[in-house]
Amino acid sequence: MSQKRMLSFVSVEQETPDKRDAAERRGDFHEIYADFIAAKADEQASRCSQCGVPFCQTHCPLGNNIPDWLMLTATGRLEEAYEISAATSNMPEVCGRICPQDRLCEGGCVIEQSGHGTVTIGAVERYITDTAWEKGWVQPIRPARELGQSVGIIGAGPAGLSAADELRSAGYQVTVYDRHDRAGGLLIYGIPNFKLEKEIVERRTKRLSEGGVVFRLGVDVGKDISMAELRNQHDAILVATGVYKAREMATPGAGAKGVLRALDYLIAANRVGLGETVEDFESGKLNAAKKNVVVIGGGDTAMDCVRTAIRQGAKSVTCLYRRDRANMPGSQREVANAEEEGVDFDWLAAPLSVVEKKGGGAKAVRAVRMRLGQPDASGRQAPEEIPESDYDVKADMVIKALGFDPEDLPSYFAEPALTVNRWGGVKVDYRTMMSTMDGVFAAGDIVRGASLVVWAIKEGRDAAASIDAYLKARAATARVAAE
Repeated sequence: MSQKRMLSFVSVEQETPDKRDAAERRGDFHEIYADFIAAKADEQASRCSQCGVPFCQTHCPLGNNIPDWLMLTATGRLEEAYEISAATSNMPEVCGRICPQDRLCEGGCVIEQSGHGTVTIGAVERYITDTAWEKGWVQPIRPARELGQSVGIIGAGPAGLSAADELRSAGYQVTVYDRHDRAGGLLIYGIPNFKLEKEIVERRTKRLSEGGVVFRLGVDVGKDISMAELRNQHDAILVATGVYKAREMATPGAGAKGVLRALDYLIAANRVGLGETVEDFESGKLNAAKKNVVVIGGGDTAMDCVRTAIRQGAKSVTCLYRRDRANMPGSQREVANAEEEGVDFDWLAAPLSVVEKKGGGAKAVRAVRMRLGQPDASGRQAPEEIPESDYDVKADMVIKALGFDPEDLPSYFAEPALTVNRWGGVKVDYRTMMSTMDGVFAAGDIVRGASLVVWAIKEGRDAAASIDAYLKARAATARVAAE
C-alpha cells in the first residue's frame, strides 16, 4: 500500500451516504440513509490520516481498530477489513447504523478537529459488514470444541446477544431467556425501523441460533421460571435484562388519558411494523395520527418518539426539553433529522401540568420557560424556572421520554442475595462483572443504567470473558479434586 492512497483528506471532501428527502421519508419507516457504493466507500475510507494516536479508536467503547479497517477498505481488501471489524464487535452493522458517531469515534477524529470534516466511520463500518453478509463471509458459529458447561443468559438484548456469541464461540452450551416473543430486546422493540431495519437484527439472531445458541422466548424469569431453577440448570448465569421501568412525570395531570410512556408507544409502533395487530394502536390510543403530539425529554428515546409520530401522520409534533440544544443528551444528528422532518423543538421549557378536557383526556401541556443557572453536581448548568412565564402547548397525546430505571430484580427474581446499587442496578465487581451471588454475572444497562447499545455490547463481551475464566477455573478445580 502506498502512503499516498491514504491521507487523502486534503484533496477529497467529506461525503456522507445520500439521505432520502425529508418529504419522502416522512411517509414510511424505511432507513433514511442509502448504502455506500464500493467506490465511494473506498474513497471516503482513504481520507483517514492514519494518525499515530487513533483518537477514533480510544473514543469507541469497543476499542474498534478503526484505522486498520479503513486502510483495508481503501485498498480494496474488504474481507480483511470485515475480519478486523468483527474481531472487536459482535454487531458492527448495527453500531454503524445507530451509534452516535458524532459523540464517539467521529467526534474524536483528528481531521475533524483540523477542520477537514471527519471520516464517515459509521457509514464505512455499515458498508463493510453489509457487504460481508452479501458475500457470505459471515459464517455460523463453529466452536473448535464443545465444552460440557452451560451458561444461562437472561435477556436477548445487545448485551445478552454479544455475550452469547462470545461464549458459544468458545464452545459453551448457551441458552438465552427473554420475556418477549422475539430476540433482540430494544433493537427490535425500542429502536424504530428508520434507524434500524429489523431484518438486520434478525439475521444476527438467526446466525446465533444456527450456531447452537438456544433461545427460549416468551419466558419471563421470575414468573415462568425461577432464578433458583436457572442456577440449578446452568453452571453460570448472566443477567442482561436492560432497564424498562419508565421514569414518571411528577406533575398534575400526569395520569390523564392520552399521557403515554415512551416505550409503550415505541413497542406498539414496532410491532405494527413487524406486521402484528396491536389493539391499542388500532383503537388510536398508541397511534399519533391526526393528533397534536408533545414529547417530553431530550434523549435518543425522545428523538425516536417524535420521528415516529411524524411518520404516523401527527397533526403537529413538539419536543419539550428543559435545557438548550447544546446541552441536549440526544444525538445532534437525530435532532437535525427530526427538524428536517417537521418536528418543532421547544428548548428551555419544562412541563408544569397536563391540562385536561372537560370530558377527559389531554388538551395541552402547561409549560414554563427555563434558564440555565449554575452547574450542578454533574457539571452541567442546572435549569431554573423563569417566574410568570407559563404557556400552553396543544397536546392530544403526551409522551413521557424521561429515561428508564431498573426493575426491582431481587424481588422479581425472589433472590434477596442479588445485591443492587443505590439506584437499583445489579451491583457487580467491575473487574469480573460478577454480582454478589457466586456464578451470577451482570452486564449492560442493568449495571450501568440506560445507555448506548455499543456499551451494552462491550459489557456483554467483558462479562463473557469473565464467565469463561470462571468456568475454566471451576473445571480445573474439579479435575484436581477428581485426581
